[in-house]
Amino acid sequence: MPHRITVLGAGYAGAYAAGQLARRLHPDDVEITVVNAEPDFVERLRLHQLAAGRDLRRRDLAEVFAGTGIRLRIARVTGIDVERRVVTVTDEDGVDRLDHDTLLYALGSTAADHGVPGVAEHAFHVAARPAALRLRRRLDELGGSGSVLVVGGNLTAIEAATEIAEARPGLGVTLATSGELGGWLGPKARRHLLAAFDRLGITVHEHTSVDRVEETRAFAGGTAFAADATVWAAGFAVHPLAAESGLAVTEEGRIKVDRMMRSVSHPHVYAAGDSVHAMGENGRPLPMSCASAGPTASQAVAAIVGGLTGRRIALSKMTYVGNHISLGRDDAIFQLVDDQARSKPGALCGRTAARVKAAVLRGAALGVSHPTFGMPVRRHRVAARSAGVVPA
Repeated sequence: MPHRITVLGAGYAGAYAAGQLARRLHPDDVEITVVNAEPDFVERLRLHQLAAGRDLRRRDLAEVFAGTGIRLRIARVTGIDVERRVVTVTDEDGVDRLDHDTLLYALGSTAADHGVPGVAEHAFHVAARPAALRLRRRLDELGGSGSVLVVGGNLTAIEAATEIAEARPGLGVTLATSGELGGWLGPKARRHLLAAFDRLGITVHEHTSVDRVEETRAFAGGTAFAADATVWAAGFAVHPLAAESGLAVTEEGRIKVDRMMRSVSHPHVYAAGDSVHAMGENGRPLPMSCASAGPTASQAVAAIVGGLTGRRIALSKMTYVGNHISLGRDDAIFQLVDDQARSKPGALCGRTAARVKAAVLRGAALGVSHPTFGMPVRRHRVAARSAGVVPA
């Protein structure tokens, strides 16, 4: 019986990992199934562009995985029984259960509301394609006038605010952040960031914590901000399924793993992307980001392949080199960080940084869209002792 590998999620980490598993394992020995809620691969790093009005290229997962032997299941994951090794999925035809021998959890993250009243009912976000399209429809309704409040001071908030301000200059865009805008950046990068906000006419309120959102306004203490659309970009939260399944997780719900990206509580489960609590080379947890998806997915794949075939498991380097921030279509910042995740004094800014980021985004999308490019004719066979069993 083939060894059954189920990959949950087909974002940057999940789609890449599934393709690499298909590339490196013999199809007679394994059965790889990918479960994803949407039929397309979503370029999450471009969702702020989609919300502001840009059209993104469609990447059909059925076409992405065509010829790889990967089975694609378009459904929502609604339950995981880690003891019985069963995943429950729901689609338009109802509820189904998928058995597996190895599970790779890569369901990613969404916007974190931090329990702030009104966020779920009235705010918009750009952490998922349906949410970005909902915001786009609202901005279309506003036409050339109205007010937009972006809440947050992280990369997503900055990119959303600048993209909307540039693409829809008739809107008044305000950003409210609980800290100092770009306070983590080096001096050169922060000067460039503030100049970009000034150029785009974005109003900034620092040290401002929004504690309630209504349909047409938001509140920070006793101060009210008019907002025809409030865009919530105040951090990320992982799907609660991992915690509900009984996997060992952190307080925020990320899966605790060893150096192989293997669950510390259930060795047949691996995790990658935003869902995993992985330690970097500097001893700090890797942040939720596309830059973390690559090394965590690579390590999980190497560990799964090595465990099944008996081959040596290579170690992926767990490093985070910096922050790449878009500031509209033709402007960006690339802020390098040191081995302690502190910003270095210098930074790449302007059109050059924008071109570099565009190249990175194209590369990431191409890597996912062609998951088995250069697939070897002879792939690794699963060792007889590993058939149907995941090594501890």
